[in-house]
Amino acid sequence: MVPAARESLLDAAYTALTRRPWSAVRMVDVAAAAGVSRQTLYNEFGSKEGLARALVRREADGYLAGVERALAGGLGGAVDLRERLTAAAEWTTSAARENALVRAMLTGCWSERLPAPSPTAVPSSSAVPAQRWADGPLPSPGDFVALVRDRAVAALNGAGPVPKPNTTELARSCELAVRLALSCVAAPPVEGGVAELVRTALPGRLTA
Repeated sequence: MVPAARESLLDAAYTALTRRPWSAVRMVDVAAAAGVSRQTLYNEFGSKEGLARALVRREADGYLAGVERALAGGLGGAVDLRERLTAAAEWTTSAARENALVRAMLTGCWSERLPAPSPTAVPSSSAVPAQRWADGPLPSPGDFVALVRDRAVAALNGAGPVPKPNTTELARSCELAVRLALSCVAAPPVEGGVAELVRTALPGRLTA
């Protein structure tokens, strides 16, 4: 199956999930919404569990891609290092607010409406490379902290000809920004929002 068709099936599954609990989502309906046969759907994902793992993996990858855009200054054109971390934190809270799967992955709290695939790798005999990737271990909330922190350190170390803090300080600041964002996902602040928290907490020396 071409990647676009796989994406259409995942789009159909995501749309179905926004309308009903995952337990009520039927494979035949997902296939029909994507314009393919049910057998094609099973050939691609193997099972409903395989579809769930692929959907969760896609949303995880989409969230991380958004983090990288924010860190690159693509979500508002930020140049200042502290502002880039602030943008990544804001993206984290907005992504979690708009996408129930992202929120569940970042907090570890899976409601009964959502699929809850095992976080560990499952045996995969799929001939589809993308499905073998989806059948691998899924990131935990702690994994996301490390993934975002490491992406932030890598992105900000190469962010133009500006003075940089040392790597240890930068890693500490990046992790602080991530953890503040996750705390706002779990318990949204009454005033100010995540941007104010991050700007206040991060050291001024991160500013170019």
